[in-house]
Order: sequence, then structure tokens, then C-alpha cells
Amino acid sequence: MAISEEVVGRTYPAAPAYQVSREKIREFASAVKATDGVHFDVEAAQAAGYDDLVAPPTFAIIVSQRADAALIQDPSAGIDFSRVVHTEQRFTHHRPIVAGDELLAAVTVDQVRPLGSGAMITSRVEITTLGGDQVATTTSSLLVRGEDQ
Repeated sequence: MAISEEVVGRTYPAAPAYQVSREKIREFASAVKATDGVHFDVEAAQAAGYDDLVAPPTFAIIVSQRADAALIQDPSAGIDFSRVVHTEQRFTHHRPIVAGDELLAAVTVDQVRPLGSGAMITSRVEITTLGGDQVATTTSSLLVRGEDQ
């Protein structure tokens, strides 16, 4: 199935709110080898001016990928996930993610560019608080290989 260019401009509804916990921050920080005390010790984070533990910058991928799932699972988009190669990921942070945040994320398809029998899909995820304050914007590019690739 070809990738549908009709998804360009489409914004998918946000998934249920993601609860950012201290333990999730600690686990992620350990996994990515982020060693700063603000990721592990509440007192260190507060001494640095934060309300609670601070997530490493790439923690936003957890929230972002939950939003991306809406696009990938949309049958009308025509994406066969077994043929996807994640080619690029960018983060723009508007403020740090901290323990206690409740985050929403909605994905918008910005571009579908045909490449041979496949396509490159560029999407943007806006991550906000429940109150609508911007937290981060992520941009992702996925190559969906064609049947002959």
C-alpha cells in the first residue's frame, strides 16, 4: 500500500496524559547514562532551581512516540511499520520536563515526500501540560521502504 499524501496537515488527537514520575526519570537517566544529580536526587534538583527531578532532554521521546503511534496505527496513512526506518529526530525544549508533570502530545503530519516506491514522512509532536503550556516540540522523519526495497 502506498503512503497516503492525504495525511499531510492532519493532527491526531492527543493520547491520554503521560504522568512523569521520579522513577521514570531515574530509569531513563540511567539508561542514557545521564549522570547529573538533578536526574536522581530531589535535593540536588531543588538546589539547581527546579521543583523536582529533571528529565534528561531526550526523555521527550517517550511522550513523543506515544503520540506518533496514532499516525502509524492509522490505516488510512498506509504505513507498514515493519518497513519503517527512523531517520531523524529533533527536539526543541520550551522548558524542562520535571517529575510531577502531566503531559499531552499531539502529532501533526508536516510532509510526505515520495521516494521511489517508498516515502519519507515528517511529523511534529507538540508536548504540552494539561493547562496548555508548551513543554517541547519534537520533529521526526520516518522512511517507509517500498515493497521492492
